Amino acid sequence: MKQGSIIKGEITAIKPYGAFVKVDKEYVGLIHISEFSDGFVRGIEDYVNIGDVIDLKILNVSNNRLSLSYKALHKKKKRYNIELEAGFDPLKEKLSEWIKNYDLKNDE
Repeated sequence: MKQGSIIKGEITAIKPYGAFVKVDKEYVGLIHISEFSDGFVRGIEDYVNIGDVIDLKILNVSNNRLSLSYKALHKKKKRYNIELEAGFDPLKEKLSEWIKNYDLKNDE
């Protein structure tokens, strides 16, 4: 096992600060709560459950203990909330006004 490697591990326990992982008979690891997401993590169960076998990245190896990252391999795409009912109509309505104001400012 070495830093930077990608491994499979089984989630064996979930605590408020992270999840414990069994990699094989020799190695166990911890995914700290900060290694699940770049954003706020309300609950680790939003990402993994006990018994899940997942791919993880090794951040550090110390004796037979691994520091692991979930977020390094499982980045979620950011979602943007768009009012679908309004669509782009508000933008369409304001665009000509913004262009006109921009032209007026630059003419001064």
